[in-house]
Amino acid sequence: MKVLVIGGGAREHALCRSLSLDPDVTALYCAPGNAGIAEVAELHPVDALDGAAVARLAGELGAGLVVVGPEAPLVAGVADAVRAAGIPCFGPSKEAAQLEGSKAFAKDVMAAANVPTARSYVCTTPEEIDTALDAFGAPYVVKDDGLAAGKGVVVTDDLHEAREHALACDRVVIEEFLDGPEVSLFAITDGVTVLPLQPAQDFKRALDGDEGPNTGGMGAYSPLPWADPKLVDEVMATVLQPTVDELRRRGTPFSGLLYAGLAITSRGVRVIEFNARFGDPETQVVLARLKTPLASVLLHSANGTLDVEPPLTWRDDAAVTVVIASHNYPGTPRTGDPIEGLDEVAAQDEPQAYVLHAGTRRDGDTVVSAGGRVLSVTATGKDLAQARERAYAAVSRIRLDGSQHRTDIAAKAASGA
Repeated sequence: MKVLVIGGGAREHALCRSLSLDPDVTALYCAPGNAGIAEVAELHPVDALDGAAVARLAGELGAGLVVVGPEAPLVAGVADAVRAAGIPCFGPSKEAAQLEGSKAFAKDVMAAANVPTARSYVCTTPEEIDTALDAFGAPYVVKDDGLAAGKGVVVTDDLHEAREHALACDRVVIEEFLDGPEVSLFAITDGVTVLPLQPAQDFKRALDGDEGPNTGGMGAYSPLPWADPKLVDEVMATVLQPTVDELRRRGTPFSGLLYAGLAITSRGVRVIEFNARFGDPETQVVLARLKTPLASVLLHSANGTLDVEPPLTWRDDAAVTVVIASHNYPGTPRTGDPIEGLDEVAAQDEPQAYVLHAGTRRDGDTVVSAGGRVLSVTATGKDLAQARERAYAAVSRIRLDGSQHRTDIAAKAASGA
């Protein structure tokens, strides 16, 4: 099978790495890719938001499967264009991707499917915003209704900050604050059958101790030793399957990767948000633990034949990912800085630890930074403590001027706290 992956971040590098290790994959392409992905896949330029261009490229390459990584192409309908060209595509339709593209749409689906989530208001006027903020009180949770690359949510005790963020959005969802730890649970679905993956936890805040501004994610780990062993079964029964069933009932079946962001509250599991694609950086740790070859699972999802796929198998290893971000992230990041130490990690740490590229590009013989989150350093081990130790040992070898990373990824879970 020839596979084309669309995107150029660490999520796509993780997908390409897993696909490159799959014996069923005879050729692997990525568009547009990055400097790290170029080591495992043949890169091609493409406008990832242009469905016709993506479909044309897939046809020229003879791809038997297209995997759309990021959310923006999915919401733009790229998967529809690929399918219209007769090529199997892993990723939901434009209509089904509204589950991520519109928070209000997601709330409507959850209400119809009796999926547990936070109470919320959809607001379009200053008066509605003030009423909603007053109704819930602090901490205030304010979400831009549309796509915001993981940065459209403000959680704050400051009423002025909450109101300013709400007023800056065309349409905004204001909801009650959910207490308790957060969990990410992915599921692969063909619109009928749902195959859950292993849960992970990511770290949204920029600084240690969950301080600082929200980011796209500064690290992740899996498994979750503190989680209820029945968590996956519960989420399957109350969240994932009902959501897939409701979307099919509406005539907009969801096939691809359904991502549930969950809060484990004092009142039970609640959905914080849905995404329509693999999460970043959770994908890095989840795929590091997946033993089942990836390509056939994605192809069965694309072809509507997931019911013939046997249950997924998993390694006993734990996995930890630490994100190295550029100077000033999540503000306007500085780019073009040379990255050193990648060869040292390859020589001294692989295969237990390895580097997945996010915002990188080649400048001659040098790999340089090209985005806010630059690298995801991922490691496995017999437990979280060992995986963590290996990840940070590899991080210590990498030199990027002005870079930043959190030092406490998976620390509490590894210590049993």
